[in-house]
Parts: sequence; structure tokens; C-alpha cells
Amino acid sequence: MRKAPLMWLVALGLVAACSSTPSAPDNSIQSPRVTPSIYQARIDQGPGGQPIQIPAVRPAYLTERNMRQRVPFNGPETPGTIVVDPYARFLYHVLENGEAMRYGIAVGKAGTGFSGSATINRKAAWPSWTPTANMVRTEPELYGDVAGGVAGGINNPLGSRALYLYQGSQDTMYRIHGTMDPSSIGKATSAGCIRLFNQDIIDLFENTPRGTQVRVRTPEESRRYEGPLVETPDGYLVSPAEMQAMQMQAVAYDAPVARR
Repeated sequence: MRKAPLMWLVALGLVAACSSTPSAPDNSIQSPRVTPSIYQARIDQGPGGQPIQIPAVRPAYLTERNMRQRVPFNGPETPGTIVVDPYARFLYHVLENGEAMRYGIAVGKAGTGFSGSATINRKAAWPSWTPTANMVRTEPELYGDVAGGVAGGINNPLGSRALYLYQGSQDTMYRIHGTMDPSSIGKATSAGCIRLFNQDIIDLFENTPRGTQVRVRTPEESRRYEGPLVETPDGYLVSPAEMQAMQMQAVAYDAPVARR
């Protein structure tokens, strides 16, 4: 049986607990013309101390909902808590004075497979990943070549950092990590957990000690605190009012020009 090459796995973003399927680039959402400094390319220290260049995030992916920003926080969690809302596609790091640092996230099927409270008991920079024994057994053609694991680096689909959620000593298999597919941020992809731009997961990683409490919202909690949201044809979320405005704008744009 012929096995899939490693680079094919990386291209598909397949990982042991949280995998991602790259989505097609989308430039149709209005975004800033210039990449903010926090999303510029940077050099990071990779495994073994070797330098790794993290590419800049393209302006097309930096929508208002995707960009890291300080916002008012609507929820009961105390400062220091991380709140993941996989249905609104936001992650909040709760701050003092009723505010939070908000990050846009990409969410896959595994990202909605867990809700409730957990603790970050493990952190890893440029994490490695290993397919589970069940993955290797059931799909040897896909995972056989990497059964021993893949080292962290620029081609690892977990990206530059990972935070691992536990309940007591039990690994929930739920991860918050970077991505090598920045076009997926703000969207729900076919698989995976919670992914951030590499620049954003580095920021969150540096401000999140082990032992940090995490709350992953349910669909009901998301609607309570974020309100109703609808998905655009491009895969992003907006409020119903924003969707209506977009539809009216599209109708006006397509309308014939009146003769003078």
C-alpha cells in the first residue's frame, strides 16, 4: 500500500487531535490596505534555537473581526480567563475593567466537540505532533509515514505555538494553536480545533501562564453574549443587520444606471 508523503499531510493540515483543511484565499471581504505592524513578518526562535521566519499576514485576511484588538467583554468570567467562542469565532483573553483582548480564530469540527471549563496544563513553542494509534491503524495510507511523529517547524500544521487543555490530569485533546493557513481565520473549516494567526498565538502564549482557566462556550452561551450571527457566502460571520446592508449594497451595485 502506497503511503502519503509528509508534505501532503502538511498541505492538508492533518494533526493528531486538531487538524485543519486549508481554505481557498478570499479577497472579497473589505480589509485594511496595509498590514498592521503586529502582523508583519518576523523572525522567531524555532526548535533547537534555529531562526524561523513567520510570513506577514496578507491584508486581505485582516478583517475587522479577525484582527487582534482590545474590546469590551460581555461575560461573567474573571480577568486572566481565556474564553473560546467557537460559534462566534472569537477567543477572548479577559482583562481588567470589563475589557478583553479579542482574537479572530478558525474553527473546525473538533473545535465544537468540547464545551465547558478546562485548564491550560501544557504549553509548547513550535510543537510537534504524532498521529494516534487509531489514526495509524484505520488510515495507514495517510498516517503510516508519520507514525513516529513530526517535529515542530514552519511546515508543521500546529504552527508556532500550542496551548493544551486539561480537566484535572485528563488531556481533553482540545488545542489552541497557530496555523500555516492564515486564510482560514474567521471561518469554519472541515476539521480542527482552535487556530489563530501565528502572530496572535505568540502574543497569547506569552501572556498565558500554565494553570490559566479556559471556558469554551456552548451554542446557547454564544448567542446570549454575542447575539445572532449569519455566515456570508465567503465563509465569514456577520450580524443580520450587516448581512442585510451587504445584500442591499449588492442589489444597488447590480441595478442599471438610470438614463439622464
